[in-house]
Amino acid sequence: MQLILITGMSGSGKSVALNVLEDSGFYCVDNLPAKLMPELVSFLGAAGYQRVALSIDVRSGATLAELPQHMTELKRGGTEISVLYLEAKTETLIERFSETRRRHPLSDGALTLPECIARERGLLADIADLAHHIDTSDLTPSALRTWVKDFVGLSGSGLTLLFESFGFKNGIPLDADLVFDVRCLPNPHYDPRLRPFTGKDQVIMDFLNASADTQAMLEDIRSFVEKWLPHFRRDNRAYLTVAIGCTGGRHRSVYLVDVLAAHFRQRMPLLVRHRELS
Repeated sequence: MQLILITGMSGSGKSVALNVLEDSGFYCVDNLPAKLMPELVSFLGAAGYQRVALSIDVRSGATLAELPQHMTELKRGGTEISVLYLEAKTETLIERFSETRRRHPLSDGALTLPECIARERGLLADIADLAHHIDTSDLTPSALRTWVKDFVGLSGSGLTLLFESFGFKNGIPLDADLVFDVRCLPNPHYDPRLRPFTGKDQVIMDFLNASADTQAMLEDIRSFVEKWLPHFRRDNRAYLTVAIGCTGGRHRSVYLVDVLAAHFRQRMPLLVRHRELS
């Protein structure tokens, strides 16, 4: 059985992710109490289901703490488990709850909404360490659906390397494991002829290919990732996100991510995200 576990912050888009999986042929269950996961997986396996997606989060209450142990036992039994953790910035979550006027699952009348969100992060910390992260703060539902489909396509294939471009003006991605700042490189934005293009356009690629500093930075990042990848593998990491940021996230970082992805894609499962182009 291929089992995908959807978890993460309330208001981060878990329902969107679960709908994507249902449309992709997964048997989906939302808001499953953590303590019921082993029994349900056993039942569905005996019934012949091969692709299952479960959404488990803080609504499980006190049994949420049992989830890592249940996952370990299922893996020992031969179940292939991939964990997708959705998150977003606190201010984004507050705005979403305000727009929908929904109550936070941890709201008990004594905690403010920011306090509920902070408490939820703490309760999910152990699970978050086991998962592939997607920061939905600045994502449209369409972009999130695309990223979830990409994740499903590579789930269960060992260490997955993810390169993500971003703009510092919009903040560092919450899902980043390694962050490289390339704002020191020549910026096409200051050339009015180049500004409308992105790092995916040949005119920008030609501009950065001609920059010795850009090529030196590219080689340094490539060497660093190559050197430390084996260590992340030995640490039993399933996912490693390398985020590369420039000022706006449209030129330099996009170019570097695409070049690096082309290099590493030949040897391992790999995903590419361009946050500001989404």
